[in-house]
Amino acid sequence: MASAVVLLSGGLDSATVLALARAQGFACHCLSFDYGQRHQIELAAAERVARAAGATSHRVAHVDLRAFGGSALTADLAVPKDRSDQAMGEDIPVTYVPARNTIFLSFALGLAEVTESRAIFFGANAVDYSGYPDCRPAFVEAFEQLANLATRMGVTAAGPAERVRIHAPLLHLSKGQIVREGTRLGVDFALTWSCYDPVPAPGRAGAHGPWAACGRCDSCALRRRGFAEAGVTDPTGYAG
Repeated sequence: MASAVVLLSGGLDSATVLALARAQGFACHCLSFDYGQRHQIELAAAERVARAAGATSHRVAHVDLRAFGGSALTADLAVPKDRSDQAMGEDIPVTYVPARNTIFLSFALGLAEVTESRAIFFGANAVDYSGYPDCRPAFVEAFEQLANLATRMGVTAAGPAERVRIHAPLLHLSKGQIVREGTRLGVDFALTWSCYDPVPAPGRAGAHGPWAACGRCDSCALRRRGFAEAGVTDPTGYAG
């Protein structure tokens, strides 16, 4: 069985990507990151998602991006709330973490060499991506070129079949299409977490314990829209 490295945040998109990789027959080595994010609850979600999908392994890498700051996810900056679809598509929001996908994919590339995995999957999305520059097709293509120039398995590849491939299967899908695809593949979205700014919810029961999604950040807005577009019941507990 061929193996793959899957970047797994614990969110809706990465859970669907993992399900797609498993459906294609890959033995999946999942990689998550504790990077000092304010929504660390996503790491517990990632563990549950990996286990439910039958991942071969799940690792958590520790990279403290709070040392750089520059993002509402890693510094003492307010998470934007209640933004319009137009606003989300026009600018790069303060929730953008500088070079995050480049950093994460570099770690994934190292793990791919160790596990002899020539496929790396991640959940970049260029349709509903909230203005992030590292979720664009050009970025994915450029990183795949880098991967094959910067690794032993890339430079020793005997042909195209042995080259490193960066798979971003959600790249051109809307959030609604992603929800439908995940539903088709049997993803339990109740296990996933998307919110950037979790709200304490004492007494709340469920997979995420005493926490609720804020319901107002860009990530919550995109998640809500996706379930509505898909006509699928959203299992998320929102505070607002």
